[in-house]
Amino acid sequence: MDFYNIKNDLKEIQEELTHAYAGINPEKKRERIKELEAMQNAEGFWNDAQNAAKVTKEQNQLQAKLAKFESTLKDLQSTIEMVDMLSLEEDAESEAEVEAHIKELKKKCEALSLETLLSGKYDSLNAILTLHSGAGGTEAMDWTEMLFRMYSRYVERCGWSLTILDQLDGEEAGLKSITFLVEGENAYGYLKSEKGVHRLVRISPFDANKRRHTSFASLEVMPQIIDDSDIVIRPEELKIDTYRSSGAGGQHVNKTESAVRITHLPTGIIVACQVERSQMQNKEMAMNMLKSKLAEKREAERQAEASNISGQLKKIEFGSQIRSYVFCPYTLVKDHRTDYENGNIQAVMDGDLDGFINEYLKKSAIEE
Repeated sequence: MDFYNIKNDLKEIQEELTHAYAGINPEKKRERIKELEAMQNAEGFWNDAQNAAKVTKEQNQLQAKLAKFESTLKDLQSTIEMVDMLSLEEDAESEAEVEAHIKELKKKCEALSLETLLSGKYDSLNAILTLHSGAGGTEAMDWTEMLFRMYSRYVERCGWSLTILDQLDGEEAGLKSITFLVEGENAYGYLKSEKGVHRLVRISPFDANKRRHTSFASLEVMPQIIDDSDIVIRPEELKIDTYRSSGAGGQHVNKTESAVRITHLPTGIIVACQVERSQMQNKEMAMNMLKSKLAEKREAERQAEASNISGQLKKIEFGSQIRSYVFCPYTLVKDHRTDYENGNIQAVMDGDLDGFINEYLKKSAIEE
């Protein structure tokens, strides 16, 4: 081991993480935790279950954030001291263990530093994603299903959970569209970078002549807004349709009109949900989705107006893809916004998206 350089690297990482920790304003977070604790100790607090859950969730998130930074900084200091000890004695087995630990520690520190970039209003929330097949027919529908599998694997890697909300299968194969909820800490903050058009180039398994095809699918990403008193939706603004579910769902599927589709007339936004057992539950979830879309629309308009970047915003339309996935004649996944590339296309399709997401977050922070 090159003890001198390893120790210097660790000290640099320690300085960077200490700076990132200061950036989240830990003292302000501790003050907020005390405020939340005072709320919990107030008489009658637990009588309002919904508010109690909201306060407790905020408290747990703040405590977890502080704990992650503090424990990692402590681990870094311990590792630096361990490297000092190893430099005085020869122990190949211990050196190998420390090298493996340093590698994992560096990854952990980078992830924590990236978390500090998630400062948007909705970044800490769950995310609702919708994939739509585009140009390419059956090939595009198969591509949409492949992307859904890719995001499913990414969600698993993050330790988050995924629930399908609405699904429309292709006639021959794949998916015409699918909407799913991703629940996890900072899910929207990370996944918002995936919004846009994804382009596939490969030899089509549906072409008897084995020709190369190009297909497209678009991804919408929005935060799950459950409680936002600023968003007012009047009943007369809604058109609500019910229909029979078409996806998996047990004995209720195709027997009762439990699926719900809601159209917001002023904006033309349409949302649908068919996964719950009852029409009332599907309607509640669809209303949450509508609030989320309206909140996202409002936030995008506010940002565009505030920073005067509306002319730079890329439209979600075919021909303006954010990323290309090439299976033939070579293998490469390239993000056109950051120029980040990965030649291991199978790893990417198995959910290895950290490099793409991290580069986008870093670039976005610099541009801001």
